[in-house]
Amino acid sequence: MLRLTLHQLNILEAVARCGNFSRASAELHLSQPAVSMQIKQLEEALGLPLFEQIGKRNQLTEAGRETLAAGRAISRELVNLENTLADLQGLKGGTLTVSVASTASYFTARLMALYRELHPEVRISLNVVNRETLLRQLADNSIDLALMGQPPSGQDLQAQPFLDNPLVVIAAPPHPLAGARAIDLRRIAAEPFVTREEGSGTRSAVENFFDQHGLIVNNAMEMNKNEAIKQAVEAGLGVGVVSLHTVRAELIARSLCVLDVAGFPLQRQWYLVQRKGKRLSPAAHAFSQLVLREAARIARSESAG
Repeated sequence: MLRLTLHQLNILEAVARCGNFSRASAELHLSQPAVSMQIKQLEEALGLPLFEQIGKRNQLTEAGRETLAAGRAISRELVNLENTLADLQGLKGGTLTVSVASTASYFTARLMALYRELHPEVRISLNVVNRETLLRQLADNSIDLALMGQPPSGQDLQAQPFLDNPLVVIAAPPHPLAGARAIDLRRIAAEPFVTREEGSGTRSAVENFFDQHGLIVNNAMEMNKNEAIKQAVEAGLGVGVVSLHTVRAELIARSLCVLDVAGFPLQRQWYLVQRKGKRLSPAAHAFSQLVLREAARIARSESAG
């Protein structure tokens, strides 16, 4: 019989994710020798090495990959057990861990406020992250739910659309194209674009759209936050493409304007995402139902305001 502990499996997961023992020890708030000792004891219990050093990174061996997969499966089952027990107790207390794409944070705060009003005893953890981090958290099963744009296929995820997410081209009001009608795509493609980083859902959608029309976007400047894009566009550094939900205040204040570009807005969706087969706790289930029921109403009220 294998003699290993959940603590050892958690350390294995951290070392595999961080790539080396020192970063994993810092994340786990353990000394590096303590981390190394736990991995060594785990290897002795299994009778096989779990890591091999390639360059400056510790890469998993085949035995390491199999053990990591088993450890993650055990973690998922323990979470499911915790949620099942919470079901028996009812929605009193519990925790909710949600991550949202940065562009979804504008309406998420209202959703969370409404949820807290309905379920004040639930402990909430809300993380605003980029798309890459969000997908990693879903893969690691470290969050209950995610609010994001179109998730990639083939990643064992379950996604439900809950709100339209129109992407618009924005510019500073003094821009020469402000007020122009039906701006040709070739004309706008020649403008300097302030874009999101590689891997961003918004950037991928924009580049795919222009590619379908045989055009290449003039990506003049990259930003990893929507706020930075809006500020750069307002300063006259170029045009940008953002979710209409994120620029309501700037449009009202007339610090930004939406350009009338042929083919825009790009019609996308926000999705409520979880791992397939994940059993949601009562707290997480209540939040998912709230999102599906109230998100559109909240977005409409913000637009009217």
